[in-house]
Amino acid sequence: MRHFLTLKDYTKEEILEIVDIGLKIKKDLKSGIYNKELQNQTLAMIFEKSSTRTRVSFETGMFQLGGHALFLSNRDIHLGRGEPVKDTARVISSMCDMVMIRTFEHSMIEEFASYSKVPVINGLTDTYHPVQLLADYMTMVEYGIADGAIVAYIGDGNNMTNSWLMLCAKLGFELRIATPKGYEVDNDVLEDAMSMAKESGAVIKVTNDPKEAVHGATIVTTDTWASMGQEDEKEQRIKDFAGYMVDDLMMCLSQKDAKFLHCLPAYRGQEVSEEILEKHSKIVFDEAENRLHAQKGLMVWLDKHKG
Repeated sequence: MRHFLTLKDYTKEEILEIVDIGLKIKKDLKSGIYNKELQNQTLAMIFEKSSTRTRVSFETGMFQLGGHALFLSNRDIHLGRGEPVKDTARVISSMCDMVMIRTFEHSMIEEFASYSKVPVINGLTDTYHPVQLLADYMTMVEYGIADGAIVAYIGDGNNMTNSWLMLCAKLGFELRIATPKGYEVDNDVLEDAMSMAKESGAVIKVTNDPKEAVHGATIVTTDTWASMGQEDEKEQRIKDFAGYMVDDLMMCLSQKDAKFLHCLPAYRGQEVSEEILEKHSKIVFDEAENRLHAQKGLMVWLDKHKG
């Protein structure tokens, strides 16, 4: 049995296989063919952090695959209100076929997985957001920009940055990360990625200069400057991230046909300008839709590897 907590735990071949399954399921769906590969199965969705895309994509995806999804918030279960994580894991995994958790501390989802009898999916933690990177890479494949990609990530050294590092290190493309001073990527994650990059041939560069990172890039991506739980830091972060907005002037430094990606929600006028988001709206919202299809590919893959 396999869990999906971070891309670090997966080989290049496994990541590509999951994406391929998702692409096939998407193609079939667009042709009116519904693959009921998880018929009568139940996905428990535990949300300690709320989300539009995560809930809609997993719930819809499970329905389209013939199964059922249960939405469980802090108000619905005893997790975090007295019951230990290990007990909640034992109970829920005895009744459901798969569990998706969107939470704060990555250690929580690791503990849950260690006691779970069924696959556990990381829907987001403060450290990693691997399902989003499956959708991002699926989008890159669809748009023909995966091979020879030079990705520039501009913004906060957060869970998205960490996940881009894992994907890059596994698949072997070039990743440039530009963060303001004081917001650099986690050093332990960076060291892990650098170590794995030696085997895959990935190129990883970190800088505090966004223009340096974007110069000649084929893909430019960013994320909100203040994530959930950081609302009280928002005003300070806006000041600290001055010069890090992806706008026309910054995109002009990338390759002529470069694409812009964003995991959403996007705050226009902060991490990205209105003009850039609208200019690249098709790929950005295809990327958002691909959360549905990539996660279906993941759930089907995990079901096949239950053992």
